Amino acid sequence: MSFLILSAYKCIKFRCKKGGLRVQEYIRKRVLDIGNYIMESSATVRQTADIFGVSKSTVHKDVTERLPLINEKLAMEVKQILESNKAERHIRGGEATRKKYQES
Repeated sequence: MSFLILSAYKCIKFRCKKGGLRVQEYIRKRVLDIGNYIMESSATVRQTADIFGVSKSTVHKDVTERLPLINEKLAMEVKQILESNKAERHIRGGEATRKKYQES
């Protein structure tokens, strides 16, 4: 599945299943797009934020708070990927530092 990031999402309100929360349709679409993107690419929060043009905080809020209200199964799968990324981040940081000093 390829992702086409649109700057203008349709703005229609809908009612979530739990708690009667109202979320605009463009936010719901972004949340599902982000969840699917992370599932397919195992991307980090930072990488996902760059792709979608939003902040890391927005990505984190979307996948931890909004996604479980919209699609619980996808939220659980994304959570596992993010936990895996978190466990590996010290390795990626060490690699980045090594590359930095090799180039100097």
